[in-house]
Parts: sequence; structure tokens; C-alpha cells
Amino acid sequence: MPKSVDHRTVLLQEAVLSLVTDRDGFYIDGTFGRGGHSAAILDVLSAEGRLLAVDKDPDACAVGVRRFAEDRRFEMVHGSFAELAVRLEQRGQQGTVAGVLLDLGVSSPQLDDPSRGFSFSKDGPLDMRMNSAAGISAAQWLATAAEQDIARVLKEYGEEKYARRMARAIVAARGQSAITTTGALAHIISTANPAWEKGKHPATRAFQGIRIFINRELEDLQIFLAQVLDLLRVGGRLVVISFHSLEDRIVKRFIRDHERPVVPRGIPVFERDIPRRMRSVGKAVRPAPAEVDDNPRARSAVMRVAEKLM
Repeated sequence: MPKSVDHRTVLLQEAVLSLVTDRDGFYIDGTFGRGGHSAAILDVLSAEGRLLAVDKDPDACAVGVRRFAEDRRFEMVHGSFAELAVRLEQRGQQGTVAGVLLDLGVSSPQLDDPSRGFSFSKDGPLDMRMNSAAGISAAQWLATAAEQDIARVLKEYGEEKYARRMARAIVAARGQSAITTTGALAHIISTANPAWEKGKHPATRAFQGIRIFINRELEDLQIFLAQVLDLLRVGGRLVVISFHSLEDRIVKRFIRDHERPVVPRGIPVFERDIPRRMRSVGKAVRPAPAEVDDNPRARSAVMRVAEKLM
């Protein structure tokens, strides 16, 4: 882990204000990162409040244990937020959560540490795993994946226009020598990209797509959303900060489907009798211009908030 990291938490006050409605409640920070949101949540909780923090990254968990070792209200758990239903069921805490916060995507310390293999601008081993002790690395996957599978990942997860061209270049390059570093992959993808955008590295979307795939980010989000209503108590809040259009679309549709469920045509049900399990709390929130100026990585952030009704 780097000796020092500059991690500025996005939408900090907005998220905590939307999340904490009961100072004595039990809350979950499902993406601890470096603890910015967790610290702010603890600041507003009473002595009776509780916070469970979760993160896939062992480095993040180590930070959490050190940072809040003296706070009895805090507990750090290594794992994915997709596993929360099992954890809370084992503890007999399902249906007791006053609020869950997710701050999706990669954290600044992960991105800025070349040894983690997330960055196309800093050469390092091609890993990209949030938990480097589990699963396969990006290098391992790219060494054996079929060309069409690489193209699919770049297109579906990275929304990369030139996915086929880039996949073809990756397969051709690995036939000459193994692709083991972020610098090598960035060069291959950049060379294959015929239309560089001003102000954006030509490998941005491809790296993003591979990272999302390697870490099962969209799958974990869908698994989590399918169980979140069973975790929350009535009146409990769901707060999700997304940095990618695919993530935000999943969250938006989930809230909409429970706020305005579709009743099959022909079924005689009054509007008032349609079961609505959630309601949106306000509109989607984006960082203020001042925050984006101070932290350019915040520019794509979108926060959605919903509350459990039944």
C-alpha cells in the first residue's frame, strides 16, 4: 500500500445527510474505501448507533481497523456488499438496517497505486482485482480469453466503440509476448484506437470495462439490490453513488420498479392497491461545480436515494 494517498470522498455531506435519519440506528457502509463516508456517519450517530463497514480490498479493511479501533460503534468486515444478506441473516439482523450506502467503482488509493494494476497512466503489474487474493487477474484473463469475449467485455462494460478492433489487437499482441503490465496493455489499446478524444486517454473505456468484468461489479450490484429490501427496516434508506452509466441505470431501474410496479393489463387493481415497496427521496444528485473543480474524479458521480415503505 502507498505510504500516503489523497482520497477525497465524493458527495460526502449530501450522502450522509440523506442516509442518517435515526442517530441511534444501525447503518452499513458497503464500500468503505478509506473511510470518508464512515467517519462522517459516525460523527452524526449517537452512542447507541452502530456502523458495519464492508470492503473487498484487504488494504481498505486494514485502514478501517486501524482508524476506528477505539470506536465500539464500528465494525469492519472483509468481503463484498453482495454477501450482506448471508452475513445479516447469520447475525439475526435482517430487516433491522436503518440505511445502506454504496459508493461504487474504484477508489483513488487503488487507482493511484501502480502495483494494483488499475491505471493506464502508471505502469505496473496488470492485476485490477479489488481483492488481489481472490479470482483471476486481468493479465490471466487476457492471456486465455477468446477474442469475441474480450470484445464483448470492452463493448458491454466499457461501452467502447472500437471494442472489436482493440480485442483483435490484444490477441495479436499476446501471440508475440504475454501482456503482463498496464503500460503494455495501454499501448496496445491506444494504438488500436483510431479516434482519440481530447482530454481522455484512449484506453480509458477499455480499462474500465476490464476492471468491471474482473471484479464482477455489475453482478454484485444486482445481487445486492435483489436483497436490500429484506435488509432494510421500514423507513430505512438506500443511498447509491455511481460513476458509470451502467451502474446508475441499474440503480435507477431498481428504484423505479419498486416505486411504480407494473401491473399486468386486465387485472382489476385500483391504483391505491398497487404495492409500492420504495419511494425516491428527491431527484438524482450530482456534485456541485466547486466539488468537481476541487476533485475532477467527482465529475461523473450521480447519487440516488430511496426509502423502504413496506
